[in-house]
Amino acid sequence: MENNYRFRLKPYKVPSDRTDCPNCHHRRCFVPYIDTEGSISFPPYVGRCNRENNCGYHYPPKQFFRDHPETKGELDASPIPSFVPAPPKPQVEPYYFPASMMEQSMRYYHKNNFYLFLKSRFGENAAKDMMSRFHIGTSKNKKGSCAFWQVDVEGRIRDAKVMLYDDISGHRRKDIHPTWAHTLTGIPHERIHQCFFGEHLLPAHPDLPVGIVESEKTVVIASYHLPKFVWLATGGSGGMFGKANLEILKGRKVMLFPDLGQMANWQGKACQMRLQGIDASVYDYLEKHVTKEEKEKGLDIADYLLNEPSQVITLRLMVDRKPCLQVLIDKLKLEIVDNA
Repeated sequence: MENNYRFRLKPYKVPSDRTDCPNCHHRRCFVPYIDTEGSISFPPYVGRCNRENNCGYHYPPKQFFRDHPETKGELDASPIPSFVPAPPKPQVEPYYFPASMMEQSMRYYHKNNFYLFLKSRFGENAAKDMMSRFHIGTSKNKKGSCAFWQVDVEGRIRDAKVMLYDDISGHRRKDIHPTWAHTLTGIPHERIHQCFFGEHLLPAHPDLPVGIVESEKTVVIASYHLPKFVWLATGGSGGMFGKANLEILKGRKVMLFPDLGQMANWQGKACQMRLQGIDASVYDYLEKHVTKEEKEKGLDIADYLLNEPSQVITLRLMVDRKPCLQVLIDKLKLEIVDNA
């Protein structure tokens, strides 16, 4: 539903629309509020930081007017005292990228930092299989960057998120801001209807449960360690929950795996999904068994899969689905044994 509020967060069009956060001082992560009527200019600290896990700063106009009652007269003097709905935007034809563009990008993996990381951790064959299965390409935008193509359940190519990773650690380069294929090719944002990353695999595995995480990288790592799920990425803490077609998840068991610190937010998402008839639950084991330092870092399931035996995560998932297994484990005093 379109936002018709007078005061809203500034839409992203150019890099200068994002400024440095006044709280954590992180570069280009702060979204200022604007007055759509153009009567009021807010101070630079009125806005929200996108780093919800590590900062969480949010100073809305409501708080500003409460702290600065002298601006009430300026607000009352606005030439339009009441709410006027904006006219509906005309419908535009959605744009789908040609398959040839995606296929051409799925080459030159020797120049792709994300592939090089996967190869170092899982071997060449597994790395190539993951890159191919999830339609991950190599981008010319920044040397070593990759493109996570969004392909829907009907095989239509909707967009690609372009990011740069470190080839050794596998961590995303925070000094290089992610971008999109539609931005790089000049396709108007209004014509882009994004979808979950990985949703093209749903039709091929109709009986598997679905695991939803935030990042595209986590989808790839989780698919290797926990192949009994079809893995999807939202692209952020809110991401595709409000944009994608959730109808594609009906009739399937869905488990949400939030990053640490996002439990309450994603529990709300799961509740909304259940109201739409989707069998959704939230995996909360990590949230209950982490240190304060880990929670502050906003780690996700991929961090644990890369650094701990995947059998631990697998066992917890089995117990979540069949709690009677825990009784058996406790009575027999069973322990996980490393097969290596």
